[in-house]
Amino acid sequence: MLTEVQAGPYSIVGVSVGGVYTSLCVPELGAILDIGIAPRSFVGAPHLFLSHGHADHVGSLVTLLGHRGLAGVDPPRVFLPAEIEEPVREGVRAFTLVQGRGRTLDYVPLEPGQVVPLHADWEVRAFRTLHSVPSLGYEFRRRVQKLRTEFLGLPGPEIRARRLAGEDLFEPVIRREFAYATDTLIDVLDREPELCKARVLVLECTFLDDRKGRWECREKCHIHLDEIIERADQFENEFLVLMHFSQIYRPAEVHEILKRRLPAPLARKLVVFSPDRGPLPG
Repeated sequence: MLTEVQAGPYSIVGVSVGGVYTSLCVPELGAILDIGIAPRSFVGAPHLFLSHGHADHVGSLVTLLGHRGLAGVDPPRVFLPAEIEEPVREGVRAFTLVQGRGRTLDYVPLEPGQVVPLHADWEVRAFRTLHSVPSLGYEFRRRVQKLRTEFLGLPGPEIRARRLAGEDLFEPVIRREFAYATDTLIDVLDREPELCKARVLVLECTFLDDRKGRWECREKCHIHLDEIIERADQFENEFLVLMHFSQIYRPAEVHEILKRRLPAPLARKLVVFSPDRGPLPG
């Protein structure tokens, strides 16, 4: 069963259980974020972003390709850390030989800080996350034209007339719309402070209480809820989507702990990417 939540204008659909599988789809961005499981409903998304090479985040790539082949849909464009491009290519190539058929993939290997266009006025910036293997997070940004400050008081007809006369009234502005950071230490927020200014931040939060302490959590290169609470004032986001909860927590328990522990200002921004009842997905 897939989880679906809303964060402003963005729908987030999928599954995320720490260490088991993570795969999210954001239809408004045309993006799949990791592919630890391959729901058929993800077939139409043109872009796939891999955070790192662990099986719970990349293990269903060839299944996704199979679904798309059956549906007559071209393979997705695959964005991934440059360090894992060749191993992923080799893995897909091996499955192609086993299956006796395959399709050519468009790989886009990325380095931290690299910005690439997606479509129309959208672009994506890769940033380094802090995990036990090479890993990236992704920030989706939109370039828009904004009226320069000195012209803000002008009436509409005058703005139109000046534009027709060729006057440059606008300047480009980057809007940080959506950021995704999973399987990382909390320190990523120090290295990439702009993540806390994105409209929507999707952030892992693997452990929630003293069943796993923060130092054990850090040894595994994950984030503990204690660390998020300590930084509550940092989050300027409209929506903070927490996900990747450990399987030691039941879904209802995840919601109860977050409701009880988060300070009110942060709780108002919170979107919990987990079922609110029943067993874990799968």
